[in-house]
Amino acid sequence: MDLLKGKKALIVGIANDHSIAWGIAQALKQAGAELAFSYAGESLERRVRPLAEQLGVSFVQQCDVSDDAQIATLFERLGAEFGSFDILVHSVAYAKREDLSGRFIDSSRDGWRVAMDVSAFSLVALTKAALPLLNPNASILTLSYYGAEKVIPNYNVMGVAKAALEASVRYLAADLGPDGLRVNAISAGPIRTLSASGIGNFRRLHRAFTSANPMRRAITIEDVGNTALWLCSELASGVTGEVVYVDGGYNVLGMSEEEQSS
Repeated sequence: MDLLKGKKALIVGIANDHSIAWGIAQALKQAGAELAFSYAGESLERRVRPLAEQLGVSFVQQCDVSDDAQIATLFERLGAEFGSFDILVHSVAYAKREDLSGRFIDSSRDGWRVAMDVSAFSLVALTKAALPLLNPNASILTLSYYGAEKVIPNYNVMGVAKAALEASVRYLAADLGPDGLRVNAISAGPIRTLSASGIGNFRRLHRAFTSANPMRRAITIEDVGNTALWLCSELASGVTGEVVYVDGGYNVLGMSEEEQSS
């Protein structure tokens, strides 16, 4: 399969081999794309570099997406080595652990600021910095979750940040559509990633989702990667401003069978 033959992609936010970004990276590579990786902090480098080697990725760069200087450095290097590119994948989210349990009303002001900056505004910042390097008909993709539109226990301030992220997708799609650029999001079901581990009672949430969604199974990073491949390819050339669900149909339910029978 060579849907992305000759295309170049920057994937921002790989943490380890359980990351959704890793599932996307594998799918894009298998479709023929040349990849570049960025990761959040020094502590992740020892996990990310071996993954890069697996896929033959030579461009690996640390980037704190809350730091404009580091974003600028990332794209300066990318421009020098890639010249231009076709796909930007934003797979970044963070909130303070104390804001991911208990009541939403107890969210801290600083926690709110951090979650919104890292999880939502970073898409805008990265996209703006990428514009001079993006080829015509390029695709920009980010990752969301159902907590953006419905209340999920303990998701709290991250749900608000994801709602802002999804709104940003629509506004960016409107801004960039005349230039031939597409901006979309995937809303994935709960997956056991490094970031998900910080959500209070995540294991219980994951079990409940698996038993309640119409397909009665967990969602994998491969599921998300396959949908990302579609959205980043010419097969989705007329799709922009959308939030595409990869959640086994969970979002279509008004009530699960377990709730009906209880």
